[in-house]
Amino acid sequence: MQNMNQKNIAQKTQTPLIEYLLRLGDNALVLGQRHAQLCGKAPALEEELALMNVGLDLFGQARNWLGYVSELKAAELMASELVADKIDADHLAFRRDVQDFRNLLLVEQPNGDFADIMGRQFLFDAWHVHLLDGLSYSSDPRIAEVAAKSLKEATYHLRRSSEWVIRLGDGTAESHTRMQRALNNLWQFTGELLQIDEIDQAMLEAGIAPDPETLATRWKATVEEVLEEATLERPSYDAWMYTGGKVGHHTEHLGFLLAEMQYLPRAYPDATVW
Repeated sequence: MQNMNQKNIAQKTQTPLIEYLLRLGDNALVLGQRHAQLCGKAPALEEELALMNVGLDLFGQARNWLGYVSELKAAELMASELVADKIDADHLAFRRDVQDFRNLLLVEQPNGDFADIMGRQFLFDAWHVHLLDGLSYSSDPRIAEVAAKSLKEATYHLRRSSEWVIRLGDGTAESHTRMQRALNNLWQFTGELLQIDEIDQAMLEAGIAPDPETLATRWKATVEEVLEEATLERPSYDAWMYTGGKVGHHTEHLGFLLAEMQYLPRAYPDATVW
């Protein structure tokens, strides 16, 4: 009953700003966890270090975004005189169910081979770096601060993932085939990057987030430039797309990821480090 009351309270306080911040935090958290799963499995030591560093960057961004969410939720609960358990960034990461996550479908896709990993990273980075650039001018000082810091990390992420897409695409016949196949498979999850809903519109009108149409134009330009150099064929923008992650409708892959990530905090919810 307590958990049900907690969820009802959370739903009552789910403002557009909180919903938008959850999208930002969940994207970083889920993709960071995908990187964590690669520990000990990279094709070379240098890539092992690079993948883990990118994952740590994403976890740091997730903590910043989800930490802001927890503060907003606490303030709203206090203002409405509702009583609920303390909600912090760790609670949001480890105690929410699948349908409560707001990440893009793209970032929850399984790792696959190295072409899949770098293709997924590139398609996200090409969008993420332009999003953070726009958010660094946000009317919300907290968002602008976090975005400006995260932009430096995302710029490196994009440079690295772009170089690998080019290296694989314009490499051997085998690497080209694998990179093209990865791109074709992942493309069906890119529709959400360009999708505009009422949350995006509300953030735009409030001056908090950049214009989604401008963001889409910049993403397309970055993707086309890299794919041309990589000698890869870009799938059609009009191709059928999977959507729903931004409103809590996910693929089966997220459930397995969360089961692994959340096991210990859920099994021992009151555990502390001595």
